[in-house]
Amino acid sequence: MDLESVKKYLEGDEDEKAKEPMVAKLPHRFLERFVTNGLKVDLIEPGRIVCSMKIPPHLLNAGKFLHGGATATLVDLIGSAVIYTAGASHSGVSVEINVSYLDAAFLDEEIEIESKALRVGKAVAVVSVELRKKTTGKIIAQGRHTKYFAPRSNL
Repeated sequence: MDLESVKKYLEGDEDEKAKEPMVAKLPHRFLERFVTNGLKVDLIEPGRIVCSMKIPPHLLNAGKFLHGGATATLVDLIGSAVIYTAGASHSGVSVEINVSYLDAAFLDEEIEIESKALRVGKAVAVVSVELRKKTTGKIIAQGRHTKYFAPRSNL
C-alpha cells in the first residue's frame, strides 16, 4: 500500500471530512457501551468479577476474530470495575496496562472474563484480567492493569 493510501485509511477521505463527523454525534462514554454491549456479570464478590459474553460482529477485526483493541478495552473496564469491589471509592487513573494475546475468539463464541484485584492500596491498585473460551477454558488473553489514586484534597 502506498503512503497516500495509508494516510487516507487513517484520516478518512475528503468527503467524510467535509461533513460534521459522525463521531461528534456519539453519546458520552460510547466506547465503553460499544465494547460491553451484551456483557453479563455472572459473579461479583469483593475483589473478583466474572463476566460472560458472546463475541458480536461489531468487535471483530479484519481476520474475523475478537479485535485486540476490544480485548484491551475489556481489560481496562472490567479491571477498573473490580477495584470498586475491593472497597475503593474511585478506580483511579491508568498508569500501565498490558495484554498478552494467546488465542482468538470468533463470532458468537462465548467467552468468560475474570478480573481479580491483586492489590488495592492507598495510592495504587493492581488487577489481573483473564479472557477464556467458556466451553474449553482455553485462555484467549491475559491482562494486568495498574491504576494510581491521586491524593484527595482535605479542603
